[in-house]
Amino acid sequence: MPASLNVHALVVLALIAAAFWMFAQERIAQQTTGFLVLMVLTLGFYVFPYPGVAMADFFNNFGHEALVTVCAMLVLIKGLEVTGALQPLARLIGQVWTGGSRRALAASLVLMAVPSAFVFDTPLMAILMPVLLASAVRSGTSPSQLLLPVNQAVLIGGMATAIGSSTNVLALSVAGDLGVTTPGMFALAPAALVAGTAGLLFLWLAAPRLLPQHAPPLENTAPRLFSAVLHVDAGSFAAGSTVADAVARTQRRMRIDRVDRGEGFFREPPGALRLQAGDRLYVRDSRENLKDFETLLGATLFNAANLEQPVSELVPLATAGQQLAEVVITRASPLYQRVLDAAEFIATYQLLPLALHRGRATTRLAGEFPEVRLRAGDVVLVQGAREALASLRRDGSTLVLDGALELPHTDRASTALLVFVAVVVASATGLVPVSVGALMGVAAMLVTGCLRWRQITQALNINMIMVIVASLCLQVAMTHTGADDLVGGLFVWLTQLLPVSLVLGSLMLAVALLTNLVANNAAAVVSVPVGVSIAAQLGLPAEPFVLAVVYAANMAFASPLSYQSNSLIASAGRYVADDYQRLGIPLMAIMLPLFTLMLAWLYGL
Repeated sequence: MPASLNVHALVVLALIAAAFWMFAQERIAQQTTGFLVLMVLTLGFYVFPYPGVAMADFFNNFGHEALVTVCAMLVLIKGLEVTGALQPLARLIGQVWTGGSRRALAASLVLMAVPSAFVFDTPLMAILMPVLLASAVRSGTSPSQLLLPVNQAVLIGGMATAIGSSTNVLALSVAGDLGVTTPGMFALAPAALVAGTAGLLFLWLAAPRLLPQHAPPLENTAPRLFSAVLHVDAGSFAAGSTVADAVARTQRRMRIDRVDRGEGFFREPPGALRLQAGDRLYVRDSRENLKDFETLLGATLFNAANLEQPVSELVPLATAGQQLAEVVITRASPLYQRVLDAAEFIATYQLLPLALHRGRATTRLAGEFPEVRLRAGDVVLVQGAREALASLRRDGSTLVLDGALELPHTDRASTALLVFVAVVVASATGLVPVSVGALMGVAAMLVTGCLRWRQITQALNINMIMVIVASLCLQVAMTHTGADDLVGGLFVWLTQLLPVSLVLGSLMLAVALLTNLVANNAAAVVSVPVGVSIAAQLGLPAEPFVLAVVYAANMAFASPLSYQSNSLIASAGRYVADDYQRLGIPLMAIMLPLFTLMLAWLYGL
């Protein structure tokens, strides 16, 4: 029967349920949920003390070894990104797509799964997603039939080593805190190799048949805008009118960037400014709207780069080096949870937003901009100069899909790669702990110039940190109050008639379902103590139960919100929840039994 009840344990379990529900709500910022969890736990145990629980037990999680390790690994991966150390992999992916799409898909699955055993899943997907999209488009393959299976392959590859994902690092570190012997770097590999191979074969054979061919998210949804100049002619409606009157004449569709008037210019001119003959109005809009403005104002239309000849059939409007690109909003993006304001966006990035894609809906933004708060997975179509887009890509804080196949490359790429490999080797051989090796790697990248301090801050985000801290705090509360034994005892009681191997499989199924509903890091950290408790109550070694939790927590295949990389590809592939379930549920059904059989065989259960 389950362990004896106590009020503190029941309250902790209720708080875990509430936190999981909040983590699953996209409208609630994850750092908000994390802070509330920390506040409720510290205040609750302060007002209602429990033996053995101190405030420092919660606050110390900001310096927990697992959190430090995850942050250091993210910084190392940032070094690979900004130096272009992964460019050879990007070039190889581009080359395989010059052949047949079936072989190219198989090669892409393997090429993405292998490095994901050492590089965290979401950063790897974010770095190489522009290459994957460009390769798919150039080969005539729908991105929807490539991004999701490749993303699942990345999640599978991340199961193979102790540093393959942040989930692995956190879960194994928590197991070490509970007295479980920490598995080595490649302890996860044998079962992951067997189950992962079957999973990759399924993705290769079934994904093209199960996934629909969605069009690219912003294809033909917004017109290309042209930079033009409206010359105010004498006797025209515009001459003598105020800027506000001229804009009203166009039903407020016209947006004036600036007014040139011989002796000076007015940027973002005030509405009360009275226009004069000879003024030049710099505007950007679609071809049709610009010709309409010309007629309504009685002005003469010129290309912004050619003020000698008016626009005509012989001199058409020209884009003059302007390019279109798609900006994907991620949780790490500076645009995340901010209202899309046209003027601020243009001033900051020198790019004009044209359209917003969210799920299956697309909103044109040219003209009057709606008040839109950006969410993770949104895609904004922008237009601007090649240099502005290149600058935004180099900044590294925003994912830009502009059709470019190659990643940035610097002369420090080989140095960054060498540092990363040294960290992996030193950790795998036991020369130093992963946490120490990762911090030494960060120091090496700073000393060698592979990274700057500003780029280190870009590699981290408060959402991830607060989710991890809150999860670790919940785990502390569970183990100190006996809530883990309560849940573990209930689980053992419910599965008492099953063989041990099926008890292990049932635990994996429960964690896999949980990780597709809430933040997977939280699911892993909270499930590890329960797995350890189940093993203790059955009189079995804890390691296979810990590994079962790790594998299951990485199976975030069936929901767009269960893993950051799932959200990352949602809009770019025009995926809906059904697409994830159509591919993810069969994948889980294949891999779960194989993991169960492998763990039972490896540990003699």
